[in-house]
Amino acid sequence: MTQLEFLNIVTPFKDKVFRLAKRLLVSTEEAEDATQEVLIKLWNNKAKIQEYKNVEAFSMTMTKNYCFDKLKSKQAQNLKIVHSNYEDKQTALQKQVELNDSVHWVEKIIEALPEQQRLIIQLRDIEEYDFDEIAKMLDMNNTAVRVALSRARKTIREKLTNTHNYGIK
Repeated sequence: MTQLEFLNIVTPFKDKVFRLAKRLLVSTEEAEDATQEVLIKLWNNKAKIQEYKNVEAFSMTMTKNYCFDKLKSKQAQNLKIVHSNYEDKQTALQKQVELNDSVHWVEKIIEALPEQQRLIIQLRDIEEYDFDEIAKMLDMNNTAVRVALSRARKTIREKLTNTHNYGIK
């Protein structure tokens, strides 16, 4: 496989690899390192890459596993899962403050979710993978993914509603 063929296979999803790594590792630098490591592993195994039915799903699984290993390492004890990609420069200042506050609360709520639910929220609602791909990546059945996603969304909805209605966490 030539370098151009490799790039044609990997380029369409490399940003998704980075976003998942960023979601799991928080630090942009750590996410860039993780993305680079995954791409290097793919390059080193380029001879086998065409054997995989879904290179993108395989890459996302590699990214997830690499990030979990990184999080488990002693160097990463202070890392946590966070998501703050929303920014809308068109809205009025008050609306922007409200939106940022809501995003902040959703981040805090997502942080409190069980690890599996956090991953499923990331893969489904942010990366927009379908249920079959998520089930394959997480080695779960399709129904379990749907149930976990439903529970995660319900928890987020309930806690956010309570926060907005009562001003409490």
